[in-house]
Amino acid sequence: MIGLKKTERSLLFFGDLVFLYLALWLTLALRTLSIPTQEYFGRHLIPFTFLFVLWVLIFFIAGLYDQHTTLFRSKLPERIVRVQLLNIIFAALFFFAVPFFGIAPKTNLVLYLVISSALIIFWRLSLLPLFLRREPAPALLIGGGKEFKELYEEINQNSRYPLHFTHSINTDRIQPGALSEKIFSELRNPTLSFVVIDMGHSKLAAILPHLYKPLFSNVQFIDARELYEDIFERLPLSVLSDAGALERLAVAPRPFYHAAKRAIDMFFSLLLGIPTLVLSPLLAVAIRLESRGPVMLRQERVGKNGQMFCAHKFRSMERVENGVWIEESDNKITRIGGFLRHTRLDELPQLWDIFVGRLSFIGPRPDLSGLHGRLSAEIPFYHLRSLVEPGLSGWAQVKQDYAPGNISPQSIEETKLRFMYDLYYLKHRSLMLDLEIFFRTIRVILTRFGS
Repeated sequence: MIGLKKTERSLLFFGDLVFLYLALWLTLALRTLSIPTQEYFGRHLIPFTFLFVLWVLIFFIAGLYDQHTTLFRSKLPERIVRVQLLNIIFAALFFFAVPFFGIAPKTNLVLYLVISSALIIFWRLSLLPLFLRREPAPALLIGGGKEFKELYEEINQNSRYPLHFTHSINTDRIQPGALSEKIFSELRNPTLSFVVIDMGHSKLAAILPHLYKPLFSNVQFIDARELYEDIFERLPLSVLSDAGALERLAVAPRPFYHAAKRAIDMFFSLLLGIPTLVLSPLLAVAIRLESRGPVMLRQERVGKNGQMFCAHKFRSMERVENGVWIEESDNKITRIGGFLRHTRLDELPQLWDIFVGRLSFIGPRPDLSGLHGRLSAEIPFYHLRSLVEPGLSGWAQVKQDYAPGNISPQSIEETKLRFMYDLYYLKHRSLMLDLEIFFRTIRVILTRFGS
């Protein structure tokens, strides 16, 4: 992908330097709980200036001056934190190898990592758009399928994006023979700045090598799938027809992440288990007073790698059913059941499932065994969502809007959308994303409780 214009890159560069120096001053102020003296700040200024030059070079190598810095903004915070972690490691090695500066800022480096990362993210996401405010650049969209229409409408109905589709080519409506002629005709438009193209589309495979010619050097090419993913924070289902994309979704070993996540699950399931022991008898009485039937349910659900397990939860419906959606049955949610569902209190017994490792706090919601077979038959590659541990809450649960009155998918179409969010989680899962899902879940619960 072609980089930013020279003026925009210069603005990014000088802005980064300003906030790196500001972060240093704030770090020293916080460390001493006073305004740093000129002498104290000066002792840190020279060695950190050397480091800042190196860090900006690493920013450049990491792609923080490429076009995605203004287009693919949702990925920016995680990328900045990763780069800053690397920069802090270089800083620690620098002060160890060059001791004559007379400072050994061990605590300062930890503080600086947090402060500088926060300031750079604030600068890039909040302040930079104010300086780069301009008319959206004319763009051409090339692709097909449902995502093509969603992307076109989202971009053209919102002025906050730096581009606007003045032309589009729907590959589903054009024969392969006429497609290349149509594309090259549009590319000769001298006002065109961006071309958003589905680089994984089968009809475009033969055309792609011819797009990167000097003739089209004034145009910046963007992968439509990456743009769709960044804007909607879900993966388009079209990636499932791309073998390379499926390979990238494969769950690679992440020992630290999995170990940390498991430790967090065990700790908080034990911590929350104490109030659960107090609440459970009260909830059991309320359930039995309203309707007959078991207080607790044992539901067979699909876990990691398709392994079945029995999940435990408080009953929220008049009777027990497995493998049907609410609209397909006259089974009703009870009054206490509605309260339990909206506050997630019906999930409290699953703390035991989390403690023993069958579930996690964060992950794709596990399907009932009866529904899973139906969904797998209807949705290609649906089994991919079972590559990781299922969870009480997931990316889809905090991002997707369901039909009025429902808090889970009740149709194939809603399940397909949930699957797109699950694929996004598979690709980007990390402790940072898990933490974001946790806080979003709290907000969703409070919103439901308030309503």
